[in-house]
Amino acid sequence: MSQPKAPESTSRILAIVNQKGGVGKTTTAVNLGTALAAVGKRVLLIDLDAQGNASTGLGISTAERRHSSYETLVGAVSLADAIHKTSVPGLELVPASADLSGVDLEIVEDPRRAHLLSDLLNDAGQGVPVTDRYDYIVIDCPPSLSLVTVNAMTASDAVLVPLQCEFYALEGLSQLLRTVERVRTTLNPSLEIQGIVLTMYDTRNRLSGQVAQDVREYMGDVVYKTVIPRNVRISEAPSHGKPALLYDHACAGSQAYIQLASELLRRERDLIAA
Repeated sequence: MSQPKAPESTSRILAIVNQKGGVGKTTTAVNLGTALAAVGKRVLLIDLDAQGNASTGLGISTAERRHSSYETLVGAVSLADAIHKTSVPGLELVPASADLSGVDLEIVEDPRRAHLLSDLLNDAGQGVPVTDRYDYIVIDCPPSLSLVTVNAMTASDAVLVPLQCEFYALEGLSQLLRTVERVRTTLNPSLEIQGIVLTMYDTRNRLSGQVAQDVREYMGDVVYKTVIPRNVRISEAPSHGKPALLYDHACAGSQAYIQLASELLRRERDLIAA
């Protein structure tokens, strides 16, 4: 039976999900989190990808990761104890470790295996649940529809899907939507699709435009108007341990993520008003 997030929680939890790698998922998680923090929101980014790219992209080296999301999922530490400060004011991080690559096998026998992250977020053992400390909790999921990803969707209010403008985009999206529906049916009835973000859009490539048109026809208004362009400065930023918004605020990619955050906040306000 589903046990959704406690109703008194003040945070909005978004899982950044796509089972395919290389679609801009981590880049979206890091830069959307940074943009939300820049407008005064309290943001926690939870890195659930064993590659740890979101952690590295925020300047937290492997040696600096005192505790990780892996340790929280296996019950070694509380989520609060794994939170790190970042160089971005208002943005904090639960970093990842390579141990996440095998965590599914470690938690599969746990009767709460799909609810572990939700339980951690709502644990009031240290006085205040993590969900009450932030306006937004952004979860960077691994590029698979694993038990870790199911945990993220079970704990979340909504799913945000980065979708690369490539030939097989709709095929992968259909599979992901089926998984979201299964999670909604069996684990988290309040889960919704917050939006689909078209990424790596290349204006010089006719295919990008065709894919964008097809996705909008198929999914309608759930697709964000903001499109994230293919941009070299976005690609360079992680090697400097910075979000693109700090590395080059004026580049086209950074400006697109600022617009995406603005559009997301408008959607959130409309949701509350409704």
